[in-house]
Amino acid sequence: MRSLEDRFNGLMIFVLELFKRVNLLVAISLLPPTTLPALPTTTPTRATAEATHRAEEASQVWNYDEHVHDDLQSEYEKLVHRIEDADEPSLLRHGGGEFAEFLDVERGNHPTIIKVLWDNNRSRTGDGFPRLIYVSREKSPNLHHHYKAGAMNALTRVSALMTNAPFMLNLDCDMFVNNPRVVLHAMCLLLGFDDEISCAFVQTPQKFYGALKDDPFGNQLEVSLMKVGRGIAGLQGIFYCGTGCFHRRKVIYGMRTGREGTTGYSSNKELHSKFGSSNNFKESARDVIYGNLSTEPIVDISSCVDVAKEVAACNYEIGTCWGQEVGWVYGSLTEDVLTGQRIHAAGWRSTLMEIEPPAFMGCAPNGGPACLTQLKRWASGFLEILISRNNPILTTTFKSLQFRQCLAYLHSYVWPVRAPFELCYALLGPYCLLSNQSFLPKTSEDGFYIALALFIAYNTYMFMEFIECGQSARACWNNHRMQRITSASAWLLAFLTVILKTLGFSETVFEVTRKDKSTSDGDSNTDEPEPGRFTFDESTVFIPVTALAMLSVIAIAVGAWRVVLVTTEGLPGGPGISEFISCGWLVLCFMPLLRGLVGSGRYGIPWSIKMKACLLVAIFLLFCKRN
Repeated sequence: MRSLEDRFNGLMIFVLELFKRVNLLVAISLLPPTTLPALPTTTPTRATAEATHRAEEASQVWNYDEHVHDDLQSEYEKLVHRIEDADEPSLLRHGGGEFAEFLDVERGNHPTIIKVLWDNNRSRTGDGFPRLIYVSREKSPNLHHHYKAGAMNALTRVSALMTNAPFMLNLDCDMFVNNPRVVLHAMCLLLGFDDEISCAFVQTPQKFYGALKDDPFGNQLEVSLMKVGRGIAGLQGIFYCGTGCFHRRKVIYGMRTGREGTTGYSSNKELHSKFGSSNNFKESARDVIYGNLSTEPIVDISSCVDVAKEVAACNYEIGTCWGQEVGWVYGSLTEDVLTGQRIHAAGWRSTLMEIEPPAFMGCAPNGGPACLTQLKRWASGFLEILISRNNPILTTTFKSLQFRQCLAYLHSYVWPVRAPFELCYALLGPYCLLSNQSFLPKTSEDGFYIALALFIAYNTYMFMEFIECGQSARACWNNHRMQRITSASAWLLAFLTVILKTLGFSETVFEVTRKDKSTSDGDSNTDEPEPGRFTFDESTVFIPVTALAMLSVIAIAVGAWRVVLVTTEGLPGGPGISEFISCGWLVLCFMPLLRGLVGSGRYGIPWSIKMKACLLVAIFLLFCKRN
């Protein structure tokens, strides 16, 4: 099976060839319709003859347009079939000549590939269709490519030489433009403030098409946006979320703010140390920083390809500030949030743009593996930031990050830190039932009602938040359940991974979230899993939460057996109803895992995960027996 990058390169060959074949057809089909001049008011005979002649001309034009449409339809159908058959190895070698760069390309070890698929300056359609350029940066096994952050920095440099537009739109591959006026709205914000410092970037909230009802995986974040996101937007600005964002290019270049506005780089030596050795790029960066932008577009964009390949080389950033003070920041799996924090720490503000209909639409991960993999990557990145020199407390102390904005960042960064504490708390109930002890007040004690009141108050407040945001009670429960599952799985694994990395025993790995097909396409014959139901694989993220689910059931069974068959009256310190409620609540939260224990196929937990979870349960039971 070929790599995803090989498949994508093959797909780009198809697109290139399609553009070669249908450029003329597209140009003709987009021409304005033929307008027939008014017939002269002469004698009836002459008028009839001219009308007949005009009608014949119109008929010929109409027939020609029909042929153009048929040709376009035929080319489109051919492209669809070739994309569907893209798994065939021979397709990658299709084309030759112009496509020689795509041949024998290895993932992680290939030169820079840049192809101008569409140049609107040379097209017959005027300024309607923007430039379309394919970029594959150079990769080498001897140099770290820094995942998405490195790709974004390479694209930033290439686009600077191709167009050098003062604003950039960052959009993930699984999203599409849902509102055709989104650029106009964004430009109103980027250009509408009296002080550009107030708007370094415009972030749109993530909205999902084909979203499952009641948010069964707790990843649609509707309540978080309305309650937390809008509040943060009123501080120094909303976080950068990695997609659906309009950036000010000079802010990405590391422009700082001062009392008299923004400050740039004065000398050529400073430009070289910041941006690298390319004179063309340094000149384009200087133009952006000081606002010396030309209104005339580049006539022949293909002439910039060789220069663009230079700045997309894998060794271009060596000895520069890319990934530190310039561009997307390296050092975390959540490079987007870290980059936004760097921008805020430089004194800039950001703006949240909520419009109707939503600006962009994307797809939310469905199923257990995809959701937990994404949450594990986020949590790992947050903890990497928290224990690094990019800690928001340090940036507040020594830079321009506001204190309340610092607290907002910390609110997210402590996600994985909560995991070990929540795990210990979750183990208290099973431990007490298994070892015949208690940690909560008995019903006969006054303290019982304090604990009960806190439990009811917390869950009632959460329920009211969801109702206020237009969500259902089922959605509230699903989000609460997923928070417990996430804490015992994704967050816990992220915490352990980063700790091991810090101690030098391992390295964090960037895990790409699988983009699932939308469930709203109406295809009843799809082979996708049942929407809303947990699926499983052999990922280690399922081991601790499966063990905890099994342990909770065993603890309730042992505790109930003691109550029914063993006389425990008179024995001090035995478990009470509070411990049973605690374990019962965990069983309800972990019900998807318990269903997975008896499920089969994709809906069943693999035996390798079950055996490892059983081993953890056995170790804990032995610990309880000795204590």
